[in-house]
Amino acid sequence: MPITTPLTALLGIKHPILLAPMAALAGSRLVGAVTEAGGFGILGGGYGDREWLEAETAKLKDFAKPFGIGFITWSMAKQPVLLDIALAAKPRAIMLSFGDPTAFAPRIRDAGVLLICQVQSEDMAKQALDAGADILIAQGTEAGGHGASRTTLDIVPAIIDLCAGRVPVVAAGGIADGRGLAAMMMLGASGVLMGTRFYASIEADGADEAKRRICSANAGETVRGVVPDWSRNIFWPAPFTGRTLINEHVRRWTGHEVELMQKVGKVSAEYFAARAAGNFDIAVVFAGESVGLIHDIPPAAEIVERIVTEAEQLLLGRRNSATVVSFPSPLVGEGGAHRQMRDG
Repeated sequence: MPITTPLTALLGIKHPILLAPMAALAGSRLVGAVTEAGGFGILGGGYGDREWLEAETAKLKDFAKPFGIGFITWSMAKQPVLLDIALAAKPRAIMLSFGDPTAFAPRIRDAGVLLICQVQSEDMAKQALDAGADILIAQGTEAGGHGASRTTLDIVPAIIDLCAGRVPVVAAGGIADGRGLAAMMMLGASGVLMGTRFYASIEADGADEAKRRICSANAGETVRGVVPDWSRNIFWPAPFTGRTLINEHVRRWTGHEVELMQKVGKVSAEYFAARAAGNFDIAVVFAGESVGLIHDIPPAAEIVERIVTEAEQLLLGRRNSATVVSFPSPLVGEGGAHRQMRDG
């Protein structure tokens, strides 16, 4: 029983699973693997390394299936040429996160490319919709890497209700298995976007030790804060902070951020030396609260298959026991949000 939603129809994919555009981790190999498995791979443009982006998009130019390219919006604004490089690769969609997409939307639209915007509040969602976003990612604080403070269970239905069926809404944050996909679809989401689960895959361009640490981490062993960024001499705009696994470096500086700033030159030098050496007691591993659900490092295609199979079984079980559920965009009437259901 394939799970079809407005998202799968719009992107032309089989499964409502998107790869988060993790900077330096979601390269062309992982994008290709997720896409070949029926999901939607999104290349991690990140802060904007032009040489890396040109090399990775060159590997995708002749790729037959739809894929996307994602950027940190406020950082890409410093290098607008990066968007030209991305559009030249003919992606199905461009994903923008953490900043106002308005300046870039016309170029994306004129190229015939879909615009995906990741948001963490209703105000951000309104801004994205006004800019012409085709898909919204509602990201909860449980997500690895950068994000804000609203929980997934809070932000997802809030953004779904706000959109009122105008565009598909995808859930992100703390999702790593079929239970997460099924739960988000019951909230009205058209699919899920996952980073940490795909970080721990064979095709992710991450260090083996980082992947091992994700697999061995227990639930609750991540934290959101500014230490990872300040240690790299990077300063993100509010309200965004980074979620990582807790390690010795994070323990040392959490609660001592003023001292970190006073010693930022020394701390930064030590941090980059540790990262180059693969020392993850100092270098951080960006990961979400789903780490407690991740215990192995399989191929990305196996991850997709597991999640879809489990979600299908859960949703089919609900259908057979009580209710037939379809997954169009939610409808909003005077009484609030109404999921489209009918008695079985």
